[in-house]
Amino acid sequence: MKKYSSFLLFVLFSFALFAQDKPISKNKALRKDAINVYMDASSYLKKEVPFINYVRDIQDADLIVLGTFQPTGSGGGEFTFFVEGQNKFAGVMDTVKFNTYPDETEEQTRQKGVRILKMGLMKYIIDSPLADFIDIRFTEPIAEKVSTDKWNNWVFTTSLKGSLQGQKSADARTLGSSFNAGMTSNKWRLSTGLYYNTSKTIYDYGEIKATDIRKDSRIYGDAVKSLGEHWALGLSSDMFKSIYSNYDLGFVVGPAIEYDIYPYSESTRRIFRIFYTLHYGYNNYSDTTQFLQTEESLWSHGLQTSYTTYQTWGNINFTAGWSNYLHDFALNRLSIGTNVSVKIAKGLSVDLHSGYSFIHNQVSLRKGDVSIEDILLNRKELSTTYSYYSMVGITYRFGSIYNNVVNPRLESLF
Repeated sequence: MKKYSSFLLFVLFSFALFAQDKPISKNKALRKDAINVYMDASSYLKKEVPFINYVRDIQDADLIVLGTFQPTGSGGGEFTFFVEGQNKFAGVMDTVKFNTYPDETEEQTRQKGVRILKMGLMKYIIDSPLADFIDIRFTEPIAEKVSTDKWNNWVFTTSLKGSLQGQKSADARTLGSSFNAGMTSNKWRLSTGLYYNTSKTIYDYGEIKATDIRKDSRIYGDAVKSLGEHWALGLSSDMFKSIYSNYDLGFVVGPAIEYDIYPYSESTRRIFRIFYTLHYGYNNYSDTTQFLQTEESLWSHGLQTSYTTYQTWGNINFTAGWSNYLHDFALNRLSIGTNVSVKIAKGLSVDLHSGYSFIHNQVSLRKGDVSIEDILLNRKELSTTYSYYSMVGITYRFGSIYNNVVNPRLESLF
């Protein structure tokens, strides 16, 4: 038995030694010549684009690839790869884009992204030993004629949703429907739609019995005219009904003007907008308000700014806005918010999300006291002078600088 155990250990040791020290294959030799790329890549992308090294930290990369997404008016989207070089490719800047359509599946979108990324990387691969193994093929003849769009860029979306759930002490039912029509071109963006939501919840818990009914509806329309690479002019209208906020019927209409400090063509990389709005509103209230109004007409205006940038060090979004009613400047609201993700060291990043609003414009608040049931069930809008939210997180990654291996085994379990 002792001899058998010794023989078994010898075989296992020899197998492990052979597995580690077997001659370097041609494929492994090519791996050392692959360029180092830093990007947020899925397992699918790593498997389909295997001729680069996916490094874990930005400092080790020869190329930094930043991917962004922006929805389009057709219901699809525009994906953009921003390629920035460093180390041996220092000073290189490239942009590669592709569009998807609403009837495309997720798999079709992934395949399109892989093809575009491969084409964008070819100029960097061409001078490497890996170029000898690259084959570019054109697989589809180009049609001689361009088909026309019978919908003239208009896209329509409709939905109907319902739910029923309950238990011994509560029963809840909801129904919602919506319709939207939109058209987007280089010169115009038009949108109109409506939605209706209703819900009823019945509570029966011993001596405590209560019913919560909510109904919300809205009809809206917007038109935006492009005025070049920096300016846009728009007009919006909104008609709504809300039991929660004490609106039996509300209506708002007015113009807006926007200025983007950067050209709109750079909006997938950075955008810095400042816009001003002027609105006329008519409110018909369900109950008498704290200002003793059952209906009233109001003028309001607002000034807002929004800045977003995507960089190799991370990304940041900042918003700030001020609005007030023109008949009484004391009825105002100031809101600020920020979302930041920053790499502060090799493998270390900090994420921050926060926002704060100073609220002094609740013109629709009901007169009188609010019952304890309304407070606990959140059935009616309550008086407040502020609201806030915040979140902070820290992430640290360490280990090998390379991340080329794709192994999906047991992903669904672990």
